[in-house]
Amino acid sequence: MVPSFRRFVGMVVLVVFVIVYAFTAMVIGDLKLQQASFVVQLIYFAVAGLAWVIPAGAIIWWMQKDGRNQT
Repeated sequence: MVPSFRRFVGMVVLVVFVIVYAFTAMVIGDLKLQQASFVVQLIYFAVAGLAWVIPAGAIIWWMQKDGRNQT
């Protein structure tokens, strides 16, 4: 795959992923944690706020990968 096209696809996937992830985390937090204590809510949103970094890093790694087959 051409590197510039790979970066474009990765950028689109990354933006869509972050939007969907943020919306999903927000909805889960709102629906499931309404009656939870402040500490539980804080822990959930701290973990949910950082958990997107791992898949986003994988997408960025894929975007930066050299498209040539090096054997």
